[in-house]
Amino acid sequence: MIINKQSALLWFHIVALMLVSTIAHAQTTTFEEILDEVLDGTVPVIDARALVTRLSEPSAPILLDAREPEEYAVSHLQGAKNVGFENFNLATLADIDKDAPIVIYCSVGYRSEKIGENLQRAGFKNVVNLWGGIFDWANQQLPLINQAKEKVTSVHPYDEN
Repeated sequence: MIINKQSALLWFHIVALMLVSTIAHAQTTTFEEILDEVLDGTVPVIDARALVTRLSEPSAPILLDAREPEEYAVSHLQGAKNVGFENFNLATLADIDKDAPIVIYCSVGYRSEKIGENLQRAGFKNVVNLWGGIFDWANQQLPLINQAKEKVTSVHPYDEN
């Protein structure tokens, strides 16, 4: 499946509107409930604390950031490779063994789930999505770095919505 910029942007805005609408109409809606509505469950998930443990193991997963370069520049997980979403290209991952453990993330998990589906279709066997994305990671006060490799606490919100 090829995701063009226009359809990806449309889908992201639909999801953003769903999130805003859900939050506005149900103040008791939790982050977990919102993610349950947004994610399809097509890619297995890992939570932030489990990922911290996995990153300290000898067979640590490869981290892929499915956000746009300007988001990645503001903050990302240390060691993550930016693969983007709008211009994602499988060829940039040609050097990765299809059996290698991969954790992909974005802001909340929607874009990374879509890229994860592409990876699965391409034969990658051990792909998981970071549940809650970089927002949940940051909310748990786990380490982030910027493009200059400085420690930061901010996350790019994607857009004004």
